[in-house]
Amino acid sequence: MAGIGLTAADHLDPPSRTDPAQDSTPDRAADIADIYAWHTDTEVNLVLTFAGPQATTAPATYDPDVLYTINLSNSGPRTTPDLPIQIRFGRGSGADEFGVQVSGLPGVGGTIEGAVETDLTKDGVRVRAGLFDDPFFFDLQGFRETASTGKLSFNPNRDFFAGQNLTAVVISIPRNRIENGANLVDVWATTSRFGGQL
Repeated sequence: MAGIGLTAADHLDPPSRTDPAQDSTPDRAADIADIYAWHTDTEVNLVLTFAGPQATTAPATYDPDVLYTINLSNSGPRTTPDLPIQIRFGRGSGADEFGVQVSGLPGVGGTIEGAVETDLTKDGVRVRAGLFDDPFFFDLQGFRETASTGKLSFNPNRDFFAGQNLTAVVISIPRNRIENGANLVDVWATTSRFGGQL
């Protein structure tokens, strides 16, 4: 059986739009770093990270002109977003005040919204948006050495992302709202900016 092709991006992809080495005005806010998904006996946890890596002295990134979508597919075809969860940010009354609005959460009447850097709860779902330590572990130096020499050069004690931050949205949803019998659950994320999708 032939393999299934995947389309994916991570930190600084696509380089022509998000990598400061290739674009003097990178679109950091729309740059997805990673999407994490796991479950416990009772919950499905989703983490969307973006706008990183960055120094720990830099503030979080909240762009009202970017729509973030976490797509969940729990029936066929597996590329159809059965449960699209949409995330938007907005400015508060102060210059450095921001809020988050999350819609499309299964089992939630309306939206969950409130200040960033705050635990928000409604109808059994929890949301937090804010600045976090980048959880991704990767030896970039080892990757580059391996690519240039052909000799495996990874060091498990060397983490390029250690001591760097990014912005993230963390969502916990009761598992029974996501499950659909024995069907697999596919998870992916997209960003859209007014004027075009990245």
